[in-house]
Amino acid sequence: MSPRTLYEKIIDQHKVLSLDDKSGPGSTVLLYIDRTVLNEYTSPQAFAGLREAERKVWRPAAALGVVDHVNSTAPNRGGPVEDVSAQKQIEFFAQNGRDFGIEMFDILDPRQGIEHVVLPELGWVLPGSVIAAGDSHTTTYGAFGAVGFGIGTSDIEHLLATQTLPYARLRTMHVRVEGRLPVGVTAKDLVMALIRKVGADGAVGHALEYSGEAIGQLDVEGRMTICNMSVECGARVALMAPDEKVFDYVAGRPRGPSPEMLERARPVWQALATDPGAIFDREVFLGATQISPMVTWGTSPDQADTIDGTVPEPATLPVHAQRDAARALEYMGLTPGRRLRDITIDRAFIGSCTNARLGDLRDAARVLKGRRVAHGVRAMVSPGSSTVRREAEAEGLDRVFIDAGFEWRQSGCSMCLAMNDDVLAPGERCASSTNRNFEGRQGSGGRTHLMSPAMVAAAAVAGHLTDVRDLAEVEA
Repeated sequence: MSPRTLYEKIIDQHKVLSLDDKSGPGSTVLLYIDRTVLNEYTSPQAFAGLREAERKVWRPAAALGVVDHVNSTAPNRGGPVEDVSAQKQIEFFAQNGRDFGIEMFDILDPRQGIEHVVLPELGWVLPGSVIAAGDSHTTTYGAFGAVGFGIGTSDIEHLLATQTLPYARLRTMHVRVEGRLPVGVTAKDLVMALIRKVGADGAVGHALEYSGEAIGQLDVEGRMTICNMSVECGARVALMAPDEKVFDYVAGRPRGPSPEMLERARPVWQALATDPGAIFDREVFLGATQISPMVTWGTSPDQADTIDGTVPEPATLPVHAQRDAARALEYMGLTPGRRLRDITIDRAFIGSCTNARLGDLRDAARVLKGRRVAHGVRAMVSPGSSTVRREAEAEGLDRVFIDAGFEWRQSGCSMCLAMNDDVLAPGERCASSTNRNFEGRQGSGGRTHLMSPAMVAAAAVAGHLTDVRDLAEVEA
């Protein structure tokens, strides 16, 4: 057999049958899906379709439902959500779980949280598995050597009914990140640097695999951040070969494999790597030592620069990017030549499936300890799950945030997207640890600057975008 990439190996292992007479990228197979996670926003139509066709869910135990998109993250939870429409979505979601035998974590469940935070912390994401879900950031699971991808509502229905999906094979793209990240530079900065380099459509149609010293240096949470945001350069799948850090992360999780099963799985998982001599359709190189803290200036994740940069003059950009840049600057209320460090903010937000894990909160707390949020800035932190929230409180991180002037909120998607009561007002400018800075993403007329949690904390203290390395006592 010819040498294969990690992506090709996993897809081959899960192929039920071929659906055409082609081979390679673009060929279609019927793919077995190991697990899925459902949320209250993208699943209702799928359940309605099952009811209309009088179908059951084929394997209910392979699905888990989590309320995360529309719920409030107000500090004190209890009782119905004030938004009537959101409450109806939550109630219908719970009904679907009861009717189809699927376990659901509602907003009062101690395991509730953002779906892409909850599944890994439960131990439900295992190397070599395939996970499809109704959210584009399902790519997060590539940090475990699992193929994860987002699907639409009709696909959710098909998956629930059959545990399979028709699937078109992707082209492959290798991102090699050599060297070690500098002190004060994070996984978020790395993936933002990649997105800037290849563009918002640079990985369209590709399964993206990361390798190199900088990737091996990262903990599993940092790897999840990178795989999560890989969809922002168009990747449908993001992957990293699993290693001992992944195996240790999975061990002992509430729903992970038993010690005996873990020992049996270890040699199988260790073989989950791209073969020597395997050919990728595209190769990209990043020098880790050259990466600096990143921030966005526009309305797309690729419209970004290092914190020492300036707002660009659209005419200096490639022709295809000029019109989008001009529109972005008009929306963002920025003028070319302005130093990014001089951009003042109204809001600061730490949260989302990209950057709301325990390590992210620790990074931000190191910056905030002994400091206060600048006058006129409203700052919020929404832990990625109720479990993360409890763990952070056990370490006293909640007191660091509260003493600094942050609101310590409950878990949920929160201000990542304007689908709940955590939104920006028109014209408000926010330093945000989220994944998308599209027009209106955080609220109609809201202006979003993406960055790492530590950079958000630094901006909150300074009152403007700033280099976290000027404030934090960072560790090598």
